[in-house]
Amino acid sequence: MKRKLALMAMASVLALSTVACGSGDSGDSAKKEDAKTESGAEASSDVANKDKPLVWFNRQPSNSSTGELDTTALNFNKDTYYVGFDANQGAELQGTMVKEYIEKNIDKIDRNGDGVIGYVLAVGDIGHNDSIARTRGVRKALGTAVEKDGEVDSAPVGTNTDGTATAVQDGKIEVNGKEYVVRELASQEMKNSAGATWDAATAGNAIGTWSSSFGKDIDVVVSNNDGMGMSMFNAWSKDNKVPTFGYDANSDAVAAIGEGYGGTISQHADVQAYLTLRVLRNSLDGVDIDTGIGTADDAGNVLSDDVYTYKEDERSYYALNVAVTADNYTDFTDSTVVWEPVSKQLDESAHPSKKVWLNIYNSGDNFLGSTYQPLLQKYDDLLNLDIEYIAGDGQTESNITNRLGNPSQYDAFAINMVKTDNAASYTAILNQ
Repeated sequence: MKRKLALMAMASVLALSTVACGSGDSGDSAKKEDAKTESGAEASSDVANKDKPLVWFNRQPSNSSTGELDTTALNFNKDTYYVGFDANQGAELQGTMVKEYIEKNIDKIDRNGDGVIGYVLAVGDIGHNDSIARTRGVRKALGTAVEKDGEVDSAPVGTNTDGTATAVQDGKIEVNGKEYVVRELASQEMKNSAGATWDAATAGNAIGTWSSSFGKDIDVVVSNNDGMGMSMFNAWSKDNKVPTFGYDANSDAVAAIGEGYGGTISQHADVQAYLTLRVLRNSLDGVDIDTGIGTADDAGNVLSDDVYTYKEDERSYYALNVAVTADNYTDFTDSTVVWEPVSKQLDESAHPSKKVWLNIYNSGDNFLGSTYQPLLQKYDDLLNLDIEYIAGDGQTESNITNRLGNPSQYDAFAINMVKTDNAASYTAILNQ
């Protein structure tokens, strides 16, 4: 704050001295004032918006039906990247975590003793790559997967208590010489009436409906994320001692493992948030993109290769995932702690403050709101980035794009889309 006040004071003194000298460039001065940020930092007036650093994060530009990457968006300019996590690796971890829990607790998990391990599945967004991967990962691990067009079908089945749905099949698990059937009893996209997906309240209502209809058959609850998982856990499965598995390692979910929540997956949000801002910082500084990532920066920040991977052909950085269970959950109780190897402050004289426009697609999303944004706000100080955070409604792209009316006042952009198909809604604005 002292630094920002000092910058503002200096700007005021310079402005007064210009007037006193009777400068005749009042038009240019006015333009510069328009380009200044609220903190007093001046945005790059000599760089076209289409050439400014851009990072897509959390929602990778892609076709929501096929999952094919939007290479045009990922190559918007030479300083464009994507930051997320390895969805397939995480999905396999979640599925394996659920299967191993069932095998380890087989003597008590078949609650009605019918030889069928029944699970219900909360699907976040049928058009989201991460949601698709997690649904596939669970079905692969539990043997309930059915292939469609060469890929595991990720479509919700509605209700499938009789095992006749075509998008899944009955799986089998053999433990201690005894074979059990594994059945996906029900699954649905958790989408509310306003159109928002990954909706926790909808998941809470769904478990209420499922439990009232066939609750005695539900042995396991699985969710594409912790927001929906915790809603179902608090609404029903906690009281009925039914293990519930989520994804994201949100602080409330991690704490709930001590109360019977089965487990979750940490997608290393601390590493993701750092990478989101680090690639912008490096592009703004004009240094090698690997600085402070695979190669130590001048403050000593560096990541080890066991927490992230980079795919050059996709221009994408992916954080790696870790399973969080009863065995290790106490190590993950605070999800908003920065990753220690990249927690050192950059020298502002070498890395001057820059203005960044960053949006969060859904202000009501539990993971983004309670974990990701708090981490971004810690890293923005460490990396000397002055970020304007824009909160979306999770429903419409225009709710966000309408607030990118003057991109010239920013030095860089970090974009978290509502729908993965809609990258052009943003790049069209930057191309104007």
